[in-house]
Amino acid sequence: MNADPFSLEGKRVLVTGASSGIGRQVAISCAEMGATMVVTGRNAERLGQTLSLLEGVGHVSVVADLRKVDDIGRIVDSAGELNGLVHCAGVTAVVPFRVIGEKHLDEILETNFRAPVILTQRLLAGRHLMNGGSIVFIASSAAHIGTPFTSMYSASKSALITAARALALEVAAKQRIRVNCLSPGYTRTPMLDGLNEGASIEGNFALAPLGIGEPEDLANAVIFFLSDASRWITRATLHIDGGLTARVSY
Repeated sequence: MNADPFSLEGKRVLVTGASSGIGRQVAISCAEMGATMVVTGRNAERLGQTLSLLEGVGHVSVVADLRKVDDIGRIVDSAGELNGLVHCAGVTAVVPFRVIGEKHLDEILETNFRAPVILTQRLLAGRHLMNGGSIVFIASSAAHIGTPFTSMYSASKSALITAARALALEVAAKQRIRVNCLSPGYTRTPMLDGLNEGASIEGNFALAPLGIGEPEDLANAVIFFLSDASRWITRATLHIDGGLTARVSY
């Protein structure tokens, strides 16, 4: 184990959704800790901005839409030998349950559940994830408590958590690959800004005793799960939400 168990020196890490928000900060923070990054996202301009912010050399960017099988194939082809995989790509929308349509349902499930499952499966099948590696899925506090008008988003993240727990059992014994999830609460990102515009949820931010989170808070937790410091942790879901889901009503 590295003398600094939190170091990512010598590790190669793939991050999806790296063009903005949590994904961008995860890529930046991992590079600062010494990792060589493979970053992917749909927006070429924003992904290029992320790439320009990464410390070190040898980083790779792949413009891709995870809803397209061919694009997933290009990511796999560019992955190389990976020590870490972080699924940050995701979408949400404010849609009351009574008006959910097939288009909304398909987009949410394709992006938040199907895409990370297929990408992970392809990387494992191609033996791109090295023994002793780490897979991190970004879930959501909504997966545990449900939130009004985001039922399909909550469901997609809940499905991701249970799939990750099953996967952890399949890759632990022989490959020593760890699989864990992070469930963030309200985090200051462009996605949250868009959600707030659609539903005016700003009043909910105060429900977390520690207030709203920053992308760096999630990135630091991701670094822990990618590093050797977490080598004996798998099938875990870390609630990193400022205490949002731990409140007690007296």
